[in-house]
Amino acid sequence: MTDQRNLVLAIALSIAILLGFQYFVPSAPQKPPPEAQKAGETTAPGQQAAPAQVPGTVPGAPIAPVITVRERAAVLAESPRVAIDGKRVAGSINLKGARIDDVVLKDYHVTVDKKSANITLFSPPGTEHPYYAEAGIAQTNGLKTPGPDTVWTADKQKLTSGDRVTLSWDNGEGQVFKRTIALDDNYMFTITQSVENKGAAPIAVTPYALVSRHGTPVTRGFYILHEGPIGVIGGSLQEPSYSDIAEAREKAVKSTGGWIGITDDYWLAALVPPQDAEVTASFKHFAGGAKKDIYQSDILAQTREVAPGASTESVVRLFAGAKETYTIDAYAEKLGIDRFDRAIDWGWFYWLTKPIFQAMHWLNGVLGNFGLAILALTVVIKLIFFPLAQTSYKAMSKMKILQPELMKLRERYKDDTQRINQEMMALYKKHKVNPAAGCLPIVVQIPVFFALYKVIFTTIEMRHAPFYGWIKDLSAPDPTSWINLFGLLPYDVPNLGPLYFFSLGVWPILMGISMFLQQKLNPQPADPVQAKMFMLMPIFFTFLLGSFAAGLVIYWTWNNLLSIAQQWTIMRRIPQPKTT
Repeated sequence: MTDQRNLVLAIALSIAILLGFQYFVPSAPQKPPPEAQKAGETTAPGQQAAPAQVPGTVPGAPIAPVITVRERAAVLAESPRVAIDGKRVAGSINLKGARIDDVVLKDYHVTVDKKSANITLFSPPGTEHPYYAEAGIAQTNGLKTPGPDTVWTADKQKLTSGDRVTLSWDNGEGQVFKRTIALDDNYMFTITQSVENKGAAPIAVTPYALVSRHGTPVTRGFYILHEGPIGVIGGSLQEPSYSDIAEAREKAVKSTGGWIGITDDYWLAALVPPQDAEVTASFKHFAGGAKKDIYQSDILAQTREVAPGASTESVVRLFAGAKETYTIDAYAEKLGIDRFDRAIDWGWFYWLTKPIFQAMHWLNGVLGNFGLAILALTVVIKLIFFPLAQTSYKAMSKMKILQPELMKLRERYKDDTQRINQEMMALYKKHKVNPAAGCLPIVVQIPVFFALYKVIFTTIEMRHAPFYGWIKDLSAPDPTSWINLFGLLPYDVPNLGPLYFFSLGVWPILMGISMFLQQKLNPQPADPVQAKMFMLMPIFFTFLLGSFAAGLVIYWTWNNLLSIAQQWTIMRRIPQPKTT
């Protein structure tokens, strides 16, 4: 009996530690420095930042002098641009440097309020948080290539979904450079670079592409969620943190195909080379002006020679948008991108997490609400584990019935621990009770719980997904609080800082009550100390889950209620054993 209680207690505490780890020991979010600057141009692949561009090397512009950060609209108005008006993205391409540095996501807003601002993914240098992508030709053997200040000529003023725009520039030395940028119906840009050599001598051309982010972004800081540089390069998934890259300065890997970029919780900017092309993929860190760090993910293609009168062409794709599961999967399948779906952090239980999401997504399509999908999926999970739970609850119910006899044994042989254990095992054998059977469902359901947690926490489909009543976002904590009697008192809840978990909402409290009721149906530990610890578990979990996503709390509450109904039914059907 004691061994079983210790096991259950260990499992419960393990869940608490694993769930609470991200709150009590979070990966420290790095905040951008308060100094404002116009971070200048980053280097192209293959070269560290230099105080000035040196002819004959891979192009890299110096960091621009520190100036006052300006409004985004003002910066965008400073240079000629080609407007982007896709079905799902808006923004512009900067003709100065031919950069994609202005991308806004049409379908996503900053808050649950549909009138709030749309999510801004890319912003140009000169704004507070520069973030952009570009493709180019590295400078080799004295070839005059377009740089960050080159002004290109466009063949049209707007890029729409299903269309393309071609940018052109003549270096005046016999070479004509073109960049054709196409946009599909979602978030994928296709950038085709061509160089025509009209000169008298052969030239060497080395294409590159990069995604650059100026300033260390404020991340959510959760251990279970990767935010930062990411990619499948050299045949393996790479997920270094911002601090890892800052410490290493550069990490370069030879790769055939794959992809590389920078990810946020719900958004991704990634470069996708042709999957049969050999490239050098790199993560880089540069110390920018005013101590503003610059992070870069880039690819450098192999150098090719272009004879006089000939031309060469290279293609790279840029994904700049939301990490929608089925959109990402469609790109992975259509373009053959190696493990592109891992841009979404499915976690250690990938084999379980993604199927659970797929089931929830299907149920949401049927029921029209992700909250109802969570409830329905919980029922399905309970049905799958029904035989196991049935055996477990029967054993636990018999254990509870035998509780008075066990207490008598402890009292009778209180000075003889060995005799107590012998008599307890004899009693279990007589009534065909397995004291460890009650632990098995808990152990089996731990991966399911964590997989569901990952789904609710990391998938963009759950972001701003409403339930009913006051739950407007299943991926956010219950917004109500006992401090103002759940909105009945006429004042808002103050910001409690690190003590935010004390602001309990309705659903966490309901979860705690359901956990307490379920615990009352289970056999109580004979040891008084263990009994008190078990009585505190509902309170502990109530406060722990008070700051968790409402969808997870709803799942746990509903799961507890189903378990209570199942266990109560079983207990009524088990005959009372004849004891002596």
